[in-house]
Amino acid sequence: MRPFRARLLLAGAAALLLAPVAGCATGDRVEPAALVTPAAASDTIVYGHQQEPPCVYGGWIEQAYLSGQILDNVVALDDDRRVVPWLAESWNVSPDGLTWTFTLRRGPTFSDGTPVDAAAVARNFDYWVDGGNATVKAWIGQYYDAARAVDDRTVAVRLTRPYPRFAENMTQPYFGIQSPRALDTRTAEQNCSAPVGSGPFVVERWNRGSDIALTRREDYDWAPADAEHTGPALVRRIDWQFITDPTARTAALRSGALDAMYDVQAFEWRNLAAEGFGLQRYVTGGRPQQISFNTERGPFTDQRVRQAFALSLDRRAAVEAVGKGVIPYDGNGPVSRSTPAYSEQAAARYGHDPAAAAALLDAAGWRPGPDGVRVKDGRPLEVVFPYAINRTINQDGAAIIQALQRQAESVGFRIRLVPYPPSAAAAGAYSGPGDYDLSIGYWTAANAGILHVNWRRDLPGSPNKANSAFYDDPALEDLILRANSEPDPARQAGLYRSAQRYIADRALSIGVYDRLSTLAVKPGLRGVRQEQSQGGPIFYDAHFA
Repeated sequence: MRPFRARLLLAGAAALLLAPVAGCATGDRVEPAALVTPAAASDTIVYGHQQEPPCVYGGWIEQAYLSGQILDNVVALDDDRRVVPWLAESWNVSPDGLTWTFTLRRGPTFSDGTPVDAAAVARNFDYWVDGGNATVKAWIGQYYDAARAVDDRTVAVRLTRPYPRFAENMTQPYFGIQSPRALDTRTAEQNCSAPVGSGPFVVERWNRGSDIALTRREDYDWAPADAEHTGPALVRRIDWQFITDPTARTAALRSGALDAMYDVQAFEWRNLAAEGFGLQRYVTGGRPQQISFNTERGPFTDQRVRQAFALSLDRRAAVEAVGKGVIPYDGNGPVSRSTPAYSEQAAARYGHDPAAAAALLDAAGWRPGPDGVRVKDGRPLEVVFPYAINRTINQDGAAIIQALQRQAESVGFRIRLVPYPPSAAAAGAYSGPGDYDLSIGYWTAANAGILHVNWRRDLPGSPNKANSAFYDDPALEDLILRANSEPDPARQAGLYRSAQRYIADRALSIGVYDRLSTLAVKPGLRGVRQEQSQGGPIFYDAHFA
C-alpha cells in the first residue's frame, strides 16, 4: 500500500490481508426474498447495498455513494491522490489564495438537455451553502463568499480566506453538480427521488424499500480523467438493491442473485476470497470510528475521568477479537490512519492501563462502591452510551462496543448502552448535550481538514452540530484554521498533527477502528472500482468478461 492510498484489490489472496472490513452500517432487517431477483443478462449489474437513503442526493455518505453514479463533479481524485479534470479541464488559484477559477470542458449536458456551463456550477455553490447539502456547507460554509460565471465556460469561486485543499474537497460526491433548471422547476420530491445530473446513469425508477433502477445515458462522453474508458457506461442498467441483513446479502452473492455487494462481514472476508470473489476495500480518510466525550455536562467534564476511561480500555484487543485480523484498530480519535498528516503520537496516547485509570478516578473523587461501581457525592459513575445500530454502527461495530463496555466496567464505570434504530438517527435522536455522555461515529474526508468540521466551536451565530464533544476552545479552532490555510504542505501537516495531539492530550476523543468501504464482486465482473475521495463504488467502467 503506497502512502495514504487506502484501496486494496484482492482476487483471492485472503492470506495477505490483515486489515479492514467493517464497512459503515446497515439498516432495518428486510427479508431477502422480497428484494433479490436472479442476476439479469450481461447488460445489467445487480448490486446489493446495505442501506436505503431518504433521497438519492444529500449529505450522508450512503447518498454520496448512490448520487456518484448520477452526478458529475467539477474535479476528481485519482488513485495517486491527485486532483484531476472532470467537468473542469483546468483551474488555477489567485496569488492571495482567495479566488479559484475553473475552466469547464465543452460539451457536457445534464440529462434534461441543459448545458453544464459556468452559470450552472455557480448556481450549485449557492444551492449548497443555502441549505441544499449540509455536509458541503460544513466543509466550505466558513470559507465561501461567492461564485460567478465569468463567461460560459469560466466560473470563479471567491473565498473569505485561503483554503489550499479546496479543490481536493470538491472531489467528494457531495459536490456533485445538478441541473439548475431541475432545482428551480421540479418539486422537492422529484429532485429527491431522481436528481438531474450530467453523470453516466439516470434514475429510471425507485421502488421504495426494495431497489433503485439506474439506466445508461447513451450520449455520455465526459468521464473523469482517471476513468478507464470514454463514452457511455459499459453496461445498460444497474439494479441497486437494498438488502439490510449481511447474511442475506452474502447468500445472494453466493447464489448468483447478486453480481456485487457492499459491506463484507469480517468473518466472511477470507471465505469469499477463497471462493474466488474479487474483494476491494477502502480505508476511509477523515475521522475513524471514535468515541467522543461530552465535555459540557456529566462526569466527562473532568479531564481525569476522560483519561481514566481511555486507559480502562484495551481497544486493540476488542477490535482484533471481533475483526478477525480484518478490521483495523486505530487509536487516533480525530483522524484516521489513511488520512494525510496522521499523527502516530496522538494514536499512541492511551494504552491499556487499568491501574492508572483507577488512580485517576481516585484523584477525581470517584471511590469504589459496594457493587464495584464507583461513587461520588452519593452518585454512581453511570454513563449513557447510545449508538445508531444498523446506520453508523454495523454488527461488527456493535460487538466491539459491547466488549469495550465490559472493559470499562472492570475499573468502576457503569456503561448504559442504548442502541437505537436508523429511523431515530434520521430524526436526530441522541444528538444534544443532554442526550449522552459518550458518542461513537465517523466522518469521511479526503484530508485532515475534517478537523475543522468536527472541532469548530458550536456558537449561537455559527452552529456546528458535528462537534459531538461540545468542546468550546478558541485555541484549538485557531490552530485548525491556521492549518487549513497554510500553503506549505509540510508546515500544514505539522499543524494538523499538532491539533491531533492537542485533542489527544485532553482526551476529547479516542479512536477505536478505521471505518471501511468494502466490496465483493463475482468472478467475471470487471472494472468495478472505488472512487478515491470516499471509497464509493463506481460502475461506469464495469463490464462482464
